[in-house]
Amino acid sequence: MISIQQNLQQVRQRISAASERCGRDPAEVTLLAVSKTKPASAVEEAVAAGQIAFGENYVQEGVDKIQALAAYPQLVWHFIGPLQSNKSRLVAEHFAWCHTVDRLRIATRLNEQRPAHLAPLNVLIQINISDEQSKSGIMLEALPALAREIAQLPHLQLRGLMAIPAPEGDYARQLAVCRQMAAALAQLKQDYPTVDTLSLGMSDDMDAAIAAGSTMVRIGTAIFGARDYANASHNNN
Repeated sequence: MISIQQNLQQVRQRISAASERCGRDPAEVTLLAVSKTKPASAVEEAVAAGQIAFGENYVQEGVDKIQALAAYPQLVWHFIGPLQSNKSRLVAEHFAWCHTVDRLRIATRLNEQRPAHLAPLNVLIQINISDEQSKSGIMLEALPALAREIAQLPHLQLRGLMAIPAPEGDYARQLAVCRQMAAALAQLKQDYPTVDTLSLGMSDDMDAAIAAGSTMVRIGTAIFGARDYANASHNNN
C-alpha cells in the first residue's frame, strides 16, 4: 500500500518538474493538501512528511480537525469550500485563510468576527472563470469593486484570487483559462501591495496552472487517496 508520505513525494516531484519546464522556481508554488473527508490521523501522516498547509471544504469538519491537531501550531489551515453566512464565525475564528470570498456580505462578517488577538484573515476572491452556473465566484468584471471593499476591512488581508476552472482535457485550453486568471492577478497586484497569491490548479490541470503563474495548487486525492464521503461530516458545512 502506497503511503501518504510517498504520495506527497510524488506530488512535490510533479510540482518541481512543472515549474522547471516553464522556468519557475518550485519554491514559488505552495502545495495545499486538501484533507476533506480524511481523518486527523491522515493529516498527521502528512505532517510527519513535512506538509504544513491544509485545505478543508466543510467548516465543522475542518474545525474538528484543527482542534484535534492543536499540538501542531505550525500548521496553516485554509478554508476552500463554499461559505454560508451562518458558518462564517467558525472560519473567522479558526482558519488562517479563506479562499472563497465572493460577496461583500461574507467579507464583512468575516471581518467583524475575526478575533482581535489573531492576525488578519488572509482572503482570496473566488472568480467564476468558466462562467459555470453551478460554481460560486464572481465574474472578472466585478473584481475591482469587490477588491476595493475588501481592502478597507481591517481584520482581513486581501492576498489574491482563487478559481476552479471547468474540467478541460486539452492542455492548451487549460493554459488559456489559467492565463486569464494570472492576468487578473497581475492587474490586482498593481493596486494592492498585499496581493501575491493565485490559488489555481488541481490534479488534472496543475501543470497548466503552474505554467500560467499559479502560486498555490490544491491537491487531495493524489495525496490522501479516494475520498470516503460516507464517513465524512460534510453534511454540516
